[in-house]
Amino acid sequence: MRLILDKIIAFLLVTIAITGCSKSFLDRPPLSQISADNFYQTTGDLRLATAALYAGTPWADWNYTCYLPVGEVLSGNMAVGYWGDAVQLNTFTVTGLNGIMISNWKGMYNIIAHCNVTINAIAQKAPASITDKDKNAAIAEARFIRGFAYYNLAVLWGAVPVIEDNSQLIVSPLINRIKTEDVYKFAINDLAFAAANLPPTDAAGRVTTWSAQGMLSKVYLTVAGLNQQGGTRNQAYLDSAKKYAGNVCKNSGRALVNNYADLFKTQFNDNPESLFALQWAPGGGWLEGNMLQIYSPGGVEISANGSAGWFAISPTIDMYQLYKAKDSVRRKATFMINGDYYPELNAAGGGFKYTGSSGLKKHIIGTNKDNSAPTMTLTSSTEHNALLRLADVYLIYAEAILGNSGSTADGEALHYFNEVRTRAGMAPAPRIDIDSVIIERRIELAGEGQYWIDLVRLSYYNPVKAISKLNGERRAPFTISNGVITPGDPYGIVTPATIQSFTFPIPSSEVTANPKLLEAPVSYY
Repeated sequence: MRLILDKIIAFLLVTIAITGCSKSFLDRPPLSQISADNFYQTTGDLRLATAALYAGTPWADWNYTCYLPVGEVLSGNMAVGYWGDAVQLNTFTVTGLNGIMISNWKGMYNIIAHCNVTINAIAQKAPASITDKDKNAAIAEARFIRGFAYYNLAVLWGAVPVIEDNSQLIVSPLINRIKTEDVYKFAINDLAFAAANLPPTDAAGRVTTWSAQGMLSKVYLTVAGLNQQGGTRNQAYLDSAKKYAGNVCKNSGRALVNNYADLFKTQFNDNPESLFALQWAPGGGWLEGNMLQIYSPGGVEISANGSAGWFAISPTIDMYQLYKAKDSVRRKATFMINGDYYPELNAAGGGFKYTGSSGLKKHIIGTNKDNSAPTMTLTSSTEHNALLRLADVYLIYAEAILGNSGSTADGEALHYFNEVRTRAGMAPAPRIDIDSVIIERRIELAGEGQYWIDLVRLSYYNPVKAISKLNGERRAPFTISNGVITPGDPYGIVTPATIQSFTFPIPSSEVTANPKLLEAPVSYY
């Protein structure tokens, strides 16, 4: 942890990091004007402090380096060449030196550090003139984001350190890992506090109680399988997942956006389906903005500032062939295939026709003119990419109702499951089982970093099925000519997945700095 701790300690001793700006609720004062001594004095100060947690430097490296490689390449949805660390993900050969996983670990702990500083500063510095309701609402925003970060750490590493007060690391920098079930419990406690103290509505882009309840349903659905035997899940946790997802589905007043493709266009940023999205602003410096457009498969004509994309990330054969003939809406909004035309890209030039074989469309938003964003650059996209949206919660609700049954025709499960399908132009399903739910989630959420999480969730209670899914994938890119698919190079020899493939080695640099990370995890509660 030493590399992280050095940065965190410096961060603590100077100020809270406030980065980026926009003409929304993310307007912020310059860093030089903010410190623990002259800030947190009004409700407006608290709102500014929590606004800084939604994007900028704390999130940028994770969003660029980890979001797609971990969620999509690791899971077999996509492949990317000429990037050795990503090839390790595609071939199940990840080591403690893997730069993507190092960025993931560091990124989540940097986000947690920002949340901890904000939570503790509000508790210690906010005067009595600010109501408890306003203080708790601000703390709830930070605890929501911290809970999200700990959930992601638990999914990837299982037992990890839990840090609530980073100032304590100055005195005792060597800390133990915490048992996986306690890391999840910590995330649940954070999200439960957020659900109880966040408002039902707020400014566009800010999390609400529905955001927290949606994340709670996902965490409960995941932990329902942890430490279970015989392919069944803990019913009490399934019931909690059902409760919170059902609240969001039935009581939030939210609805799916009519057109699936609109979800990923900037004019629909922070739409009613978005429950938690990163709030990026254009024109930021390196590793300050949304850099997802570097994965663009097109040339300068669909670039923000005349620079083509950097990485050739594309769907695998396995991912592409999941799309049925009628599922063209989601396929075209997620992946470009030769001949696809997109009027919203290079609109001033008559649109864009893709002439390559296959590539990413989701998150590729086009030029400055396409987005009315003159200061946008290739590394500062204005897309507010959603990390949790309503369709995800609909499918969580359906799966929680399915629970330990082999299949179900339950009316509510089918209603919300089919809401997702019919929006995409697909026929309603008469029954669902775990395989149909996993496939629907994989297609609906492709390009949004979710499928690896789904596979880890499955591995907890049915490892044989989870391993079989990974080993049954064709993880290579492909070319298409006259409808004939030709497999490409998977960029390396894919080694067979095992149950160990679902948990990653702690970054070597962290183990060197803190040997206690190699010790058996301890209880937190």
